[in-house]
Amino acid sequence: MTADDHTPWRTLDPRTLAVHCSWLGAPLGSLALTALATGGRLDARAWITLGAIAAVFAAVTAAGLITYRRTRYRVTADSFELRTGLFTRRQRAVPLHRVRNVDLTANPVQRLFGVTVLRAGTAGSGGGGSAGELRLEALSRPAAERLRAELLARAGADRHTDPLLASFDPRRLRFAPLTFWVFGGVFAVAGAAYRVLHGVGLEPWRIGFVRRAFEDFGDSALWLTIPLALLAIAAVGSVGAVVLYLENWWNYRLEWTDSATLGVRRGLLTTRAVAIERARLRGVVLREPLLLRAGGGATVRAVAGGLGDRDENRRRSAVLPPATRAEAVRVCGGILDGLAPDALPADRRLTPHPRRALRRRTLRGLLGVVLPVTLTLAVLGALLTPVLLYCAAGFALVAVPVVRALAHDAYRALGHAITGPLLLIRSGTFSRDTVALNRDAVLAWTFTDTPFSRRAGLVTATAAVAAGEDGYRVRDMSADEAADFADAATPGLIGEFLYRVP
Repeated sequence: MTADDHTPWRTLDPRTLAVHCSWLGAPLGSLALTALATGGRLDARAWITLGAIAAVFAAVTAAGLITYRRTRYRVTADSFELRTGLFTRRQRAVPLHRVRNVDLTANPVQRLFGVTVLRAGTAGSGGGGSAGELRLEALSRPAAERLRAELLARAGADRHTDPLLASFDPRRLRFAPLTFWVFGGVFAVAGAAYRVLHGVGLEPWRIGFVRRAFEDFGDSALWLTIPLALLAIAAVGSVGAVVLYLENWWNYRLEWTDSATLGVRRGLLTTRAVAIERARLRGVVLREPLLLRAGGGATVRAVAGGLGDRDENRRRSAVLPPATRAEAVRVCGGILDGLAPDALPADRRLTPHPRRALRRRTLRGLLGVVLPVTLTLAVLGALLTPVLLYCAAGFALVAVPVVRALAHDAYRALGHAITGPLLLIRSGTFSRDTVALNRDAVLAWTFTDTPFSRRAGLVTATAAVAAGEDGYRVRDMSADEAADFADAATPGLIGEFLYRVP
């Protein structure tokens, strides 16, 4: 009998059963709205729904009880062991050195009951799915914190005393409206409200004040009411963006812990704590969306392994909310150990791309956006009404200079460089991304071209990395320089494939 055989097994928190029943809020709320709208008279569909809720409640409660009773876990000297299942028993043992990060998440219901969900990403969880992910739902907050510390503890782990990198700053709230949620959030909420009302049998268009509002809007001067409506949507969206910012980033802290992990804590109603090992970090991404860039702001994401599939990675890799670009660059320097604050270079320090890349972006915009829309309006105008012909001409006059301006901005963003141990890549206009990758983390290179890019002498080189987006592109660089650049960035990786004239 080994020492590990004496390690006791632990169980989930009993409050897990109560959390499992929290889903009842939505259907019961819908029934309550239906009863309120109909004066307490429920039709056959409502009674059928109520019966279905009762049946599902019994099934979910039974499943939650089985999960609680049949889930056991323990941490031994070198592994994490997990037992689950009723009819098919499953036992997993994952070596502790394969644990890459630990994420503690608690939604409002879980916080109400004082429990949290622990998710540990392992060496097998980077490619999507849950095969390499350990998940315990749910643990008490103290138990989850203790287990997180145990999983992240490493024999011989480097000790670091790096200072706090960033924390919540109310001054950053001014960047909240410079996001998608200013307009997109309003329409998303309106769509969700419509689905809820439609689900309980109410047609929003038949509600008195809604119908009158649309009638008044149609009878008014549209040249005045449309701008006012857009302004009102922007105002509501700005308030919503600030609220969402506070929900996501309240009590935010970014710091190095004593166990040499990068820790991110944030959240108001739903709290989240993500820990990423320093050894798993492969780089950072300085992201500047168009509106945020116009306001002098940027965000930062970590390029790290073991953060889950593509969607999970995008949620869990955020390490800095919208902030000033100077602060974003400083945080990048703090994450990339030993990197100077100015290592994310200005335009003059990046290698520019050929002017042929500008022509490609201009042609793509003109042929892919301006020409189809203009032709469609022109054809419809010839078939239906001459008004659309004027619309086609007006669209072309406005769209051509806009496309040219965006093409020039996208071209100016193109660049690449090698700075010490880092590979720097930048591209994009709607979202300008500057990627700083550890050159040792690049596993392979892929060179892609099309008949049009070959004719222009351009190629896109993709650096494959087992982290983040899996690959980062150096778009439209000179075909004559691409292979030499890749060989210089990762010596010995592709050198044997290069043919050099003696």
